[in-house]
Amino acid sequence: MRKIQILPSLLAADYGRLAEEILRAEASGADALHLDMMDPNFVPNMSFGPDIVALVRRTAPAFYRNVHLMMRRPDLYVGKFAEAGAQTIQVHIEADCDIHETIRAIRSCGARPAVVINPETPVERLRPYLDEVDEILVMTVRPGHGGQKFMTQCLPKLSWLREARPEMDLMIDGGANEETVVQAADAGANQFVAGSYLFGKKDMKCAVDGLRERLARKP
Repeated sequence: MRKIQILPSLLAADYGRLAEEILRAEASGADALHLDMMDPNFVPNMSFGPDIVALVRRTAPAFYRNVHLMMRRPDLYVGKFAEAGAQTIQVHIEADCDIHETIRAIRSCGARPAVVINPETPVERLRPYLDEVDEILVMTVRPGHGGQKFMTQCLPKLSWLREARPEMDLMIDGGANEETVVQAADAGANQFVAGSYLFGKKDMKCAVDGLRERLARKP
């Protein structure tokens, strides 16, 4: 069974004190920090760039950096994000680039390659990449904004992927809380991104521990 991992999403942090928020997430005992990089041509929002990845590396060098490229052409930026300190780089299969080449580029930069699938995309479109990546992220909301409701219709994708690749790290992102992480875990997920749920709590460590405990005692 794959290790359970909790990843706070910096998208939900207080941007006026990012360094403090990064350290708060690290002190919570979370496994990694999830960093959403948005291209407004791909999603209806903008967020961070490589400088924020570099800020995380300077502020909390031991805190693992999981970088999600919500970009039309992620292939043009893989090198910049790897140089800034990205340790896992996730790219959407819906992007306008050669995904196989982009996966190879990520690995050649020394980062861990992963692919992402949007809620409306059929899970079978992941089949060509299953032997090339170390991780798959199933979006459980439409990408672009935090605080959305968890889409239960995405759960069968996790079940399909877990059956196809029992050893694969499977991540969900969107609408995570104590109830939805259990639904996702039952379907096959072992990595859980939580933005608003964790950064919205005064005591993030208590919230992270609560998610772990809830997952540990699930039926």
